[in-house]
Amino acid sequence: MRALLWVAALALCSGGPLEDVVVERYSVPDECAREVEHGDHVRYHYNGTFTDGKKFDSSHDRGLPFSGQVGLGRLITGMERGIKGMCINERRKITVPPHLAYGSVGAADVIPPDTTLVFDVHLLDIWNTKDRVQTSTISRPQQCKRAVQRTDFVRYHYNGTLLDGTPFDSSYERKQTYDTYVGEGWLIKGMDEGLLGMCVGEKRNMIIPPFLAYGADGHGTEIPPHASLVFDVLLVDLHNPKDDIVIDNQVVPESCTRKSVPGDFIRYHYNGTFLDGMPFESSYQRNSTYNTYVGMGYMIPGMDKALLGVCIGERRRVTIPPHLAYGENGVGDDIPRSAVLVFDIHVIDFHNARDPVEVQVTHRPEECNMSSAVDDLVQYQYNCSLLDGTLLFSSRDYERPQEVVLGADKVIDGLDEGLRGMCVGERRVLIVPPHLGHGDISGGVPPNAVLRFDVELVGIQKGVPKGYLFVWLEEGPSELFQALDVNKDQEVPLEEFSAFIKSLVAEGKGRLRPGQHSDVVIQDMFNNQDRNKDGRITADELKLKAQEDAERSRHEEL
Repeated sequence: MRALLWVAALALCSGGPLEDVVVERYSVPDECAREVEHGDHVRYHYNGTFTDGKKFDSSHDRGLPFSGQVGLGRLITGMERGIKGMCINERRKITVPPHLAYGSVGAADVIPPDTTLVFDVHLLDIWNTKDRVQTSTISRPQQCKRAVQRTDFVRYHYNGTLLDGTPFDSSYERKQTYDTYVGEGWLIKGMDEGLLGMCVGEKRNMIIPPFLAYGADGHGTEIPPHASLVFDVLLVDLHNPKDDIVIDNQVVPESCTRKSVPGDFIRYHYNGTFLDGMPFESSYQRNSTYNTYVGMGYMIPGMDKALLGVCIGERRRVTIPPHLAYGENGVGDDIPRSAVLVFDIHVIDFHNARDPVEVQVTHRPEECNMSSAVDDLVQYQYNCSLLDGTLLFSSRDYERPQEVVLGADKVIDGLDEGLRGMCVGERRVLIVPPHLGHGDISGGVPPNAVLRFDVELVGIQKGVPKGYLFVWLEEGPSELFQALDVNKDQEVPLEEFSAFIKSLVAEGKGRLRPGQHSDVVIQDMFNNQDRNKDGRITADELKLKAQEDAERSRHEEL
């Protein structure tokens, strides 16, 4: 602060009575944006005393500042002269001679005639009827895609003070934005005007004269009559009730063979923020995709709409107005009322319950004399990944290729189906929907995940029908027991039985069930024929077993 003495007109050199006011500026702000001029309205506190220090009046004692207009005769002449040029928060001592105060008449019983008055003044407010709302931008985002217009709904934070810096309200202290329509009469006129043109994230300072604020009535105990108001405003959110979702920042894969439709089940990652960039939720932080049906009302309407027509692997930003999100209620402490939501989405995959296995042949040998079928034992190499490229499993992590009997329920249905009809050396890409994969069960594979298999068939062993251990590929001998009984001792031990079966397989006349060692399969065959379990097969046991097999076959045909 700086102090100085300013005299409107010099006193008589003889030390006689004052001819004009004497002003002592004993506390002056470092910055003075505006000085009192003729015609201005002012609001100030004062203590009034006589020259002997005796107090005759005080606005402080009444708890209400004085309000008046300068230059229209509504103040005593000396005060009008003494207050001109004052700044907000300036303090002055103004000495007023009798002829510029109440003269030879005085003022009732309070001020005697011909009395010099001393006023200690603290200026609180200045305004003029010609004033408009004064706005100054404190900070503004580099990108401003949209600015406030009339009929928009806004959410903003603010600190409110009087012109002298006295705070009267703050949304920050309440920890809740002020939410309202602009230009619809819900706000004081000056705020309605001051918000126009603001961008989300912009900070503005607004000075609003009383007649565009709360006028002569003030507001409650915090805002006195005829008070100019100062607001530091941060615009947090902006939308219009007519808004639809906005989709931008799209990155669409070059190969998009299908787009999502209502009824599809989709898995996607997302980051959720408000318009000002503050995050509220992220699937990445949970390390789990959001999984749901599209177009069936399982999501907020805006997201349901935004996820229709997307491609697998697509990325897009979706801005959703509150009437298509969580509306006026919000969600607990996480999403405020009437909040615009912004989602950065990455579509991992989607499928439909009617989807089959998708088979893409990437290589097929020119010569293919044999192809895989149900009951065959196949050997194959594979990589299993999610559609976003995340590798889950690989047969190359093991010493030997994987092998399985097709149709034996040993692998997921989609892989079993996709391995059928392949030639040795053929390579395929299989896209397996979750209902033909691992479903909603978690265990190394995310629930409801569409899987991609890159497979190569490296071997085929033709199989036998389910329930069989051996099939004839040619007509068998008419007298089977005699063929088995090599030494003609009317009984066939395991050694003779095994040698006979292996010779048939070697000559291409029969086939054992693949997937097990031949000795194990032959032992099972022998045990089935050896009815009395004495380690030998007789002609009667073979005949009885043949009759049972024929009877079973007849019932199966029926």
